[in-house]
Amino acid sequence: MSDPQRGAYTPHSDAPLSFDARQPVRGGGQPPITLIISAGILVVLVAAIFFVYRGGVRGAGDAPQPVGAPVGQIKDAAPQTAQTADPASGLQIYKTDEDGQPTQPNFAPAPETPLPRPAPQAQPTMPVTSAPLPPPTAAAPQATPVLRPSPAPTAPVAAPAAAPTPRPTPPQTIAAAAGAAVQIGAFSSQAQADAGWTAAARISPGLAAGKGKSVEAIERDGKTLFRTAVTGFETRAQADSFCSALKAAGKTCFVR
Repeated sequence: MSDPQRGAYTPHSDAPLSFDARQPVRGGGQPPITLIISAGILVVLVAAIFFVYRGGVRGAGDAPQPVGAPVGQIKDAAPQTAQTADPASGLQIYKTDEDGQPTQPNFAPAPETPLPRPAPQAQPTMPVTSAPLPPPTAAAPQATPVLRPSPAPTAPVAAPAAAPTPRPTPPQTIAAAAGAAVQIGAFSSQAQADAGWTAAARISPGLAAGKGKSVEAIERDGKTLFRTAVTGFETRAQADSFCSALKAAGKTCFVR
């Protein structure tokens, strides 16, 4: 026992220690209440599971337990909505006469039998008459070649003096008709000028109907060009309409 009156530097004495009632006695504490309660709950749960399995689970060869009260023990009468012993008793599929003989069922009429298709009639064929071939004409007799005598050798003749080269005559200028004209381009040859005029007339044949053609040869940069125009328009408005049609087709033109 410790001495509460002993100071920090007081030496221990060999005298017997007195009993201190303030300190608890070993083994005299409170019992574990929580552990006891948990053990009791566990025992109750194990016992409940045992009795449930013993009363509800049947063995492998046992018959199933009846559920509810047996039918023989019911004292009340069966309700009106209860099922009869034989649900098919008194059921009639077809109507029967008073003597109990069933009547023949009234079936729907059978579908109509389709009529066979009429056989195709052969169309009369027209006889084909072939004209007789003309008799072969006799081949014309071949002319026999006539042998000409070879000419006698003649003395060499001196070559004549070279004639002077004629100068090229300039192309004639076609006079344009009166009225407005639409120039469609300048071409490098007369043939291209004619083809250009024809192509322009095909673009708008209605406006080009009855119109004339003017091809004029001009010199430019040492080359001869053929300036082509469509002439014969009575008014400048007609010429403008024709030129607009050419421009819509991708051509170049102007009214003069």
